[in-house]
Amino acid sequence: MADRAVRKTGKNSEGDITRLCNEGDAWSPRSKADAISDIENGIHTYHVPWKDGRTEIRVVNDSVRGKYLRTDRDDTTRNNLDDLPDC
Repeated sequence: MADRAVRKTGKNSEGDITRLCNEGDAWSPRSKADAISDIENGIHTYHVPWKDGRTEIRVVNDSVRGKYLRTDRDDTTRNNLDDLPDC
């Protein structure tokens, strides 16, 4: 299992996360569907690194939207997937 750092995200026209990226890593970019499968099957973990720590990326299963990727809200926006630069 690899623990993968995510520093950028791809988004569609509605702002939904479509892929996770970390330039220079062989796995990047990783599609949303593949990242969800990785997390759910314990193949890889994904996180957003920041100066004083990290924030885990997890799968949410919404009855309307289906499965999607997110970080938990906290006191900063620098680790929110929506706020990361585009890849």
